[in-house]
This record gives sequence, structure tokens and C-alpha cells, in this order.
Amino acid sequence: MREGEALIGSGMSLDQVAKQLSIGLSTWHRWKADYQKMTISEVKRLKELESENRRLKKIVANKELEIDMLKEVSRGNF
Repeated sequence: MREGEALIGSGMSLDQVAKQLSIGLSTWHRWKADYQKMTISEVKRLKELESENRRLKKIVANKELEIDMLKEVSRGNF
């Protein structure tokens, strides 16, 4: 968003900015609606939570693999 706003401020059109950022106009408008009202600290916290969520999803996926592997071993299918 910041990069796009800076490009618009330098005189580029929204179409040019979207093309340079490799996004569609609908993505730009969605981002603007989602993040425009957020403060910098809220955006940082959101990024932290998203990062933690990715890490936790990876842990759960690994545990599910371990459980499946143990089930296979206990059935003698190895």
C-alpha cells in the first residue's frame, strides 16, 4: 500500500501503479478498504499474527503426518 500510494503521489495513474505492483485494480481497492483505516501498530500486529498462524499451521501439519505415520507402523504397513 505504501509503495502504491507513493507512486500515485509521484504522478502515476492507478492503472500504472497496479501494473508495476503486478496486482489487479480489484486487489488495490480491496487492500485500500482493508488496510486504510489501520494504524501502523495494528498492521504490524496483524503481520505478527499471520506469521504466528503460519507457524502453528506448519506444526499441526507435521503432527498430523507423525500421527498418520505411527498409525501405519502400528498396523504393520511399512
